[in-house]
Amino acid sequence: MIDKERMPVHVAVIMDGNGRWAKSKGLPRLAGHNAGMKAMKKIVDHSDKLGIKYLTVYAFSTENWKRSITEVTGIFKLLVTYVNSDLQELVENNVKVKVLGNYSELPKDAVKSLEKTLADTADNTGLQFNIALNYGGRGEIKEAVRALGEKVAAGQLQPGDITEEMISDELSTGRLHADVPDPELIIRTSGELRLSNFLLWQSAYSELVFSDVLWPDFTPEEYEKAIAEYQSRDRRFGGR
Repeated sequence: MIDKERMPVHVAVIMDGNGRWAKSKGLPRLAGHNAGMKAMKKIVDHSDKLGIKYLTVYAFSTENWKRSITEVTGIFKLLVTYVNSDLQELVENNVKVKVLGNYSELPKDAVKSLEKTLADTADNTGLQFNIALNYGGRGEIKEAVRALGEKVAAGQLQPGDITEEMISDELSTGRLHADVPDPELIIRTSGELRLSNFLLWQSAYSELVFSDVLWPDFTPEEYEKAIAEYQSRDRRFGGR
């Protein structure tokens, strides 16, 4: 049983296992991604009901471009379908959508759907649903260092004056999501035990919960199990 008085403010999820789920059922990989989209919708809805303020999902990494053209194209078509079919529901539920990563490199129809979603939900004040698309943690740290380096080169900043807060402000989360806290909880499904280049700076003190459940089978009940595990831990941040 979870304690709704001690919910994490920000939860991040590495949605892993779509391909293995499809393979286990003798289905094409895109069937797994389609099932994964449906699972994501349920977790977004449940996050809203639980009163979580920020939910960030790892939807497409910079490394995912290495997959087959058929799979990559199919993923983006599913994304467009999801956005177009559920946009009105997101608006009605007061969900604000934001995107991490350089989504401008995605196919034009995906970019168009995303930008409509960002515009239509911009004034919403409920759950902030962050979608990491064409995102990589090392890449965003590189860009943050580059931005600060340019300020140093221009004489606007001294190297010794650079703070952790300045770096945070230059990251994707800092630039697009003012005042969003680092995730208290990061969940990864499918039994893999790594971050895979996801929120590397922001996860410094996140609690990590790994589930053996493949993402399409990750139900709201499994989600609450992960939150309950988070709540059972004593977060000391390096102290005693």
